[in-house]
Amino acid sequence: MEVITGTASNLVTGVAGYVFQKVKRNFSYVCRYRRMVSGFERKVETLKDKRDGVLLDVDAAEKNGENIYPEVNSWLAKADKMTDSELKEVKGLEDEAKNKCFIGLCPNFKARYQLSKKAEEDAAAVDELLQQGGFDKVSYQDVPQPILFVPPKDFEDFDSRRLMFNKIMEAVKDPKVNIIGVHGMPGVGKTTLVKEVVRQVKEDKLFDSVVMAVVTHTPDVQKIQDQIADMLGLKFEEQSMTGRASRLCQRLKKEKKILVVLDDIWAKLDLMEVGIPLGDEDQGCTILLTSRDLNVLLDMDAKKSFPIGVLEHEEAWHFFKKIIGDGVESSDLLPIATEVAKKCGGLPIAIRTLATSLRNKPPFVWEDALRQLSKPSSRNFKGVPATVYSTIEWSFDRLQSEDHKQTFLLCSLMGHNASLDLLLVFAMGLGLFHGVSTISEARNKLLTVVSDLKASCLLLDGNTNKHFDMHDLISDVAMSITSKLNSVFVLRYKQDSNDWPDDETVKECDKISCLDMSELPDQLKCPKLTFLGMGSKDPWMKIPTNFFKETKNLKVLFLGGMNLSSSPSISLLGNLRALCLRNCVLGDIALFGELKNLEILSIASSDIEMLPKELGQLTKLKRLDLRSSSKLKRIPPGILCKLSRLEELSMGDSFVEWGAEGHSSLQSNSSLAELKALSCLTALEIRISNAKIIPKDFSFEKLQRYIIFIGEASHWDWDWDWDWVWVREYSRTLNLNLQTSISFLNNGVKVLLKKAENLYIDEVKGVEILLHELEVGNYFQQLKNLHIQNGEMVQYILTESDAVQKIEFLELESLTLQGLPNLISFCSKKEGSTSISPQESALFKQKILFPKLKKLKQFSIGIERIWSSQAFCSTQNLTSLIIQGCANLKYVLSDSMPEYLQQLKCLEISECKCIQEIISTDKMILKTFKNRALIRFPRLNFLKLKGLQNLIEFCHEDYTVEFPALTILEIENCPELKGFIHNSMRKDIPTHEVLFNNKVVFPNLEKITISHLKNAKRIWHDQLHTNSFSMLKELTVKECDALLNIFSLFLLGFFQRLEKLIVIDCASLEQVFQLQVQNLNIEETYVVNSQLKEVNLVRLPKLEHIWSEDHEGNISFESLQQVRIQEYWSLKALFPFSIAKDLQQLERLTINRCGLEEIVSNESFVSRVKKSYEQEVCFAFNKLSFLKLWDLPYLTYFYPGMHKKTWTALKQLRIFRCERIKIFGHTESQIQRPLFLIEKVIPQLENVSFSRGDVEMVSDGQYEADLFCNIKFLRISCYSNVSDVFPISFLKRFYNLESLELGSCNFKELASFESDACKDKDMIVTIPKIKKLKLVVIKNIRHLWKKDSLLDHICASLKCLEVWQCHNLINLGLGLSFFETLTTLDVWKCNKMLELITSSNARSLVCLVTMRIRECEMMREVVAGDRDEASYEIVFRVLKRLELHCLQNLTSFCSGNYTLWCPSLEQITLSQCPRMKNFYQGELITPKLRKVQLTETDFRGLWAGDLNPTVEQLYKEQVGYRGLKHLKFSKFPELIDIWGKNPQEMLDFTTLEFLEICDSNNLRYIFYLSTAFCLGQLRQMEIKRCGNLEQVIKEKCSITMVEEAITDSSKIISIFPRLQSIIVESCPDMTSFYRGSKCLEFPSLVKIKVVGCSNMTTFISTFSRDEDKEAIIGDELDNVTTFFSDKVAFPKLENLTISHLRNVKWIWYK
Repeated sequence: MEVITGTASNLVTGVAGYVFQKVKRNFSYVCRYRRMVSGFERKVETLKDKRDGVLLDVDAAEKNGENIYPEVNSWLAKADKMTDSELKEVKGLEDEAKNKCFIGLCPNFKARYQLSKKAEEDAAAVDELLQQGGFDKVSYQDVPQPILFVPPKDFEDFDSRRLMFNKIMEAVKDPKVNIIGVHGMPGVGKTTLVKEVVRQVKEDKLFDSVVMAVVTHTPDVQKIQDQIADMLGLKFEEQSMTGRASRLCQRLKKEKKILVVLDDIWAKLDLMEVGIPLGDEDQGCTILLTSRDLNVLLDMDAKKSFPIGVLEHEEAWHFFKKIIGDGVESSDLLPIATEVAKKCGGLPIAIRTLATSLRNKPPFVWEDALRQLSKPSSRNFKGVPATVYSTIEWSFDRLQSEDHKQTFLLCSLMGHNASLDLLLVFAMGLGLFHGVSTISEARNKLLTVVSDLKASCLLLDGNTNKHFDMHDLISDVAMSITSKLNSVFVLRYKQDSNDWPDDETVKECDKISCLDMSELPDQLKCPKLTFLGMGSKDPWMKIPTNFFKETKNLKVLFLGGMNLSSSPSISLLGNLRALCLRNCVLGDIALFGELKNLEILSIASSDIEMLPKELGQLTKLKRLDLRSSSKLKRIPPGILCKLSRLEELSMGDSFVEWGAEGHSSLQSNSSLAELKALSCLTALEIRISNAKIIPKDFSFEKLQRYIIFIGEASHWDWDWDWDWVWVREYSRTLNLNLQTSISFLNNGVKVLLKKAENLYIDEVKGVEILLHELEVGNYFQQLKNLHIQNGEMVQYILTESDAVQKIEFLELESLTLQGLPNLISFCSKKEGSTSISPQESALFKQKILFPKLKKLKQFSIGIERIWSSQAFCSTQNLTSLIIQGCANLKYVLSDSMPEYLQQLKCLEISECKCIQEIISTDKMILKTFKNRALIRFPRLNFLKLKGLQNLIEFCHEDYTVEFPALTILEIENCPELKGFIHNSMRKDIPTHEVLFNNKVVFPNLEKITISHLKNAKRIWHDQLHTNSFSMLKELTVKECDALLNIFSLFLLGFFQRLEKLIVIDCASLEQVFQLQVQNLNIEETYVVNSQLKEVNLVRLPKLEHIWSEDHEGNISFESLQQVRIQEYWSLKALFPFSIAKDLQQLERLTINRCGLEEIVSNESFVSRVKKSYEQEVCFAFNKLSFLKLWDLPYLTYFYPGMHKKTWTALKQLRIFRCERIKIFGHTESQIQRPLFLIEKVIPQLENVSFSRGDVEMVSDGQYEADLFCNIKFLRISCYSNVSDVFPISFLKRFYNLESLELGSCNFKELASFESDACKDKDMIVTIPKIKKLKLVVIKNIRHLWKKDSLLDHICASLKCLEVWQCHNLINLGLGLSFFETLTTLDVWKCNKMLELITSSNARSLVCLVTMRIRECEMMREVVAGDRDEASYEIVFRVLKRLELHCLQNLTSFCSGNYTLWCPSLEQITLSQCPRMKNFYQGELITPKLRKVQLTETDFRGLWAGDLNPTVEQLYKEQVGYRGLKHLKFSKFPELIDIWGKNPQEMLDFTTLEFLEICDSNNLRYIFYLSTAFCLGQLRQMEIKRCGNLEQVIKEKCSITMVEEAITDSSKIISIFPRLQSIIVESCPDMTSFYRGSKCLEFPSLVKIKVVGCSNMTTFISTFSRDEDKEAIIGDELDNVTTFFSDKVAFPKLENLTISHLRNVKWIWYK
């Protein structure tokens, strides 16, 4: 108990003590509150002083660019809070403590306690802050960040740069690639591009750090180390280079991933010496190098190197224009600006500096700049940094040898895209390469040097690998280098003779290059001259007789396009080693035999007919080039065999008439046996027409290079089917016209086969199998290209046996099979096999391997399947697959094949009628491979499907197909296509109405062309795959007659990048842009800003709206620049108000032949509610420069409401037949506002059209003289009365007029004017002299004008005359003085013109360059002979281009007794002139002509050695009906069958638009029904006076094409989809238009006229094919006696005329 009591006592005592102390402490807070507050305030003052000191240190550090430590900023924030808010709180409590309680009798103990407590706590916090604030250092220096970003104005996102940028980014991301190189010439933008890469790398956070150093041509390792170290914040303490490198290497290795950029490397840099880690263990370090020399990058072990070239022309112009300003395109500076931009050669630095210096400068500055830039000079690119020039010169100085330097300087003389072959000639002639004795050695040396120069970026690639190029900037530096030596004179372009140097300068010249001479001195006094290259575009430029007398040191002479017929002094050039003559008129070349030191003689494209025997004296000759000398027919025996040192002989496309061995006579030719004596011969280019004349002991073993054609061919096959530029890409080419199997060829030919890289096998006759498989190893091991064509009987290329396990074409890169209709397989079936399995019917089997095959082409071959199920394993390198005209082909690719086509870039399939799907899923494939859900073509960038009549789908919808790289897609004339991805088995869902759905992915597709798809009602499904079509820029849609709209509302967001839209001939199209959906409210948040720039819409008959009204105004087309609308008669308004108000960027607007009533439709109802309708609106077309309103008879308003318009940029205004709208006016009338106010718009116009009413209004008005001063082009139209006279006095207002067009006028002659016009002499003086005159539909004119007419003054300087559709014009008239200045003459559809001009007039056409005569149906000859038949010459001296098209009665170009000279003629287009037997029977000279083209795009053309033989052959074979549009058969009494002997090979009628057949009494029918399917463009048909004609369309017993087109016999067949008019007259035996088993629809037919067909009973007579055609009973009988039965449909018929049909009982059936 005591214990308990004691414990309790102690506990009480303890508690009492604790309570006492607590009370005492709290009481002290009350008593000592003033002392507590005072202490706190003193400490706060100390803290303030401390804080101010720290702030002073922080401010100093920040001014020094240093960063403040985070803890310092945190401390300052706490100190600020303590000295501000905490102090205020204490002060507030202090004020409260001073107040007393109980009416001031008692102190406020509580407030004093709180104050004292707060002061104590805050004082402790201040003590802690004072303790923490003892900072030794408040800041640190940041690691300097490299200035690697590229300002937006510097990096231009061009397509070519973006492509290279993406490739570099891929390489940077690749962990396996640690060194990447970028190379290109100086100023091309390497550094800018690499900086953009760095910017993107940092933005994407691909690396932890990025550093960059500039190396330069004098690398300083210490500076490079310092640049990198500064960016890493690294301070070097080490002094030695090794120590610094080690330190830097350690620092770089600390970064997990770092990108090191070394810019401007000139030579190999030792990375370890710098301290940059390199090795397998240093995977975190990626190095990006830039250099101008590829070899440097290779020395640096760059894993990938990317070339940066100059900009493409369009990119360069865009860049130039961006700096100058877009306004340059609508200014007078445009022609000069484009030429100046071209002179920059696509070099960004030159473009930037030139454009910047010329911006806002007057025209004379531009002209002076262009003049300077046209001459080579180192001062041309003013403003280009001097470092650019010095770096190029430094590159030259450091070239590794004198050979390189001299070759580089020689290249600078040769211009753009120069020939390597010509460079070899020059180098050998000058003896540049020492230590080489043969041409082959010299060629190898040259190729090595050129390769080095390209690697150094001093040379560029040319158009082919046989050409090279040099940038103008580098060429100027080369000129600067040579000018220091005063030894070279260069005249690149035609300039004044004043530019020719004086005699003293010429004496010192070592080399002269003048590419476009206008005149020559009588004598060239250049004793030191070793090289002379001269060219002229004037074929009459004669070289004076003594021109070469004082140039006896000359070693190389090149002459192009000159006349040497009187230049004997050339024989004095005893030191000449190389003579090269191109397109020259040659005289007696026997003098060349005196040039004893000549090693190279090239007489290419010359007019020589015989090789003189004196050339046999050139015993040092190593090379003889006679190519393209088509007139060469004679090489006398004994010449070639004397040229014992000859190494190269080229005469492939010239001489062919080799003599037979042992048959020598005075008139015989050299035989191939002479070539046996040429022991040094290593290169040969010849054609041997008959393999039998090859000597049996003739050996081709020594040949290293050859192009040899063996076998007969037609007179033009050599040029037509033989692309020389491409063929010469190969070293060894052999072309065989094969009459036997390869096994039976001459042994010499077999030698050629073994070594050939390029093999053509053509015209294979009587051969079923070309080669035994055991021979493949002997002949084709070096083959890179194999082309086999025209073998009607060929079934197999190789035989197969069990002795060979596999057949490999180890080097083959390209394979073409063409014109092999019976080909079954590449390899024959095994012996003893009686049937052909699907595997054996495939073209390629598993045992045939092409490990390097890149290109596969198949044209018109008979196979059904290309690959068997396993054979496609050798397609892994295939980049291009082209299939055309393979009628039996059913299977292209299986669903498993795409994984073996990972490199495929181009896929084209066309004109294969059996193909139903591109990727097949047939049972055989499914058994072999498992079904795959995803199919990818990762590199395919071009896909074309054309003319696939039965194609249903690209692929079945069980698959999703991805085309990640596809940029161009073309689908044309695939009428049965249901959808790109389609399920043909499901009939419950109408998927065939949509072309693209979400099962196909096109993330990068830029251009789509679709045409002739009859099933597609919509292009896009409502749900597309994400990102599909998001990059689409251009869409073209043609002749898709079921299509209802192009873009629905909710898909516009997918196509915001679309820039160009073309829609043509879509018969059902109702809307282009659907901007609203009926009964559906569109949220205001749905906004689309379209980037569409160009819209082109033609012939859409049902189109009522292009844009439906956008009620909310959420959809913008403000980027539109060009709009062209043509032939829309249902269209009432073009733009809705919501669209028109934002067309600020519109530049060109064309509206042609439309039913338009207003251009801008009235505002929608919703818009009118939102604002008063009376408020005037403004349409600002301030960039519109071109406006054409053509044949708009209903156009009444621009906009029906109150409005204003501005046209501040309008330059061209073309208006015709817009009678309802007032075009011009003086004031803004409220009744009918004029479209334009004359005083405002005319002064800015350059091109304007005036109707008669406009002319009269302007003539009556009083206007200032300068109002019309800017107009250069004037069109006058609509003078419809015969009595009207040409208003010539009106022209005096247009004193700067350059072009005059008269259209749709009924003037009888242009020589008649107003009565007082000729009397006013002052007026005559002010009338302008025009450069171009165009006459269109001047109906009554018979002669252009009379002698001494006022028009002689107007046309005194005429350059161009166009005469179109002047149907009564007989000829151009007599004694036309303006002929002397005329350069272009174009005559079209002048139906009564019998001849164009007389021969005496023709002699005046001294300046004529281009002559076109087209569709003048009565013209018999172009130049008619005069009555005076005296012999003289007609010379079209500069005529280059002649086109004669659709001249049905033309028999020859001219007649008469004279010599016709066309020395400059290079291009003749001759087509549809069926009566033209020859060009001219007299003497005809056309030295430059090498082909006759059938169309302008027929670049190969035809050639039979000369113009007359070619025209004669065209007449015999009636070739030339490609692109035929108008066909008329008249008075062919013996004609029985029009089409029977024309299986579409000789004549092409797919473009035929007008067909007229008359007075052909033996015809019983016109078409087979199958033929009618081929006439898709036919618009008008006229058949008259064909007495025995029974029906127009006849149905053959075999109608395979029809059966294929329609399997349901009851379904109606649509034929002639464009046919609008049928006229049949006076055909008494005709019973029906068509008689057969099918029902026909004529979808576009508007007019039918049937007159005088007395026996005709019905338009369509049908019968069942299962019944006798004659057994017509019941309803059929009613059908027969009814003119229009239920078997024919005319959905658009408007006009019907029938007359004198005595047997017709009913017009309509029931």
